[in-house]
Amino acid sequence: QVQLVESGGGLVQAGGSLRLSCAASSGRSFSNNAMGWFRQAPGKEREFVAAISWNGAFTPYSDSVKGRFTISRDNAKNTVYLQMNSLKSEDTAVYYCAAERTMFTSRRPDDYIYWGQGTQVTVSS
Repeated sequence: QVQLVESGGGLVQAGGSLRLSCAASSGRSFSNNAMGWFRQAPGKEREFVAAISWNGAFTPYSDSVKGRFTISRDNAKNTVYLQMNSLKSEDTAVYYCAAERTMFTSRRPDDYIYWGQGTQVTVSS
């Protein structure tokens, strides 16, 4: 069974930074898949945060995080990262990593075929 495992979440003060990581635990390579980060706050729908194409050349972001978050990947380590700076209380959510079915990015959750269990990010104001 393919598993994606997120790590790096936690409690941080507003204005602080966190770096999330997402690694594949099954040994399956995701170097030919686009990868994405989504988040879900209590009582809200899951929303797109950022994505990265298979080669890192294309990295779309949601308007709410553009300029503050950076997505990157290391295909040799089969790991995707989300660097989050200037965190705000509204960034509080469970963050999910996901693998897209193709090499190309998508903002739609339905285009992602593998999902991690999520990591909690809490930003205190």
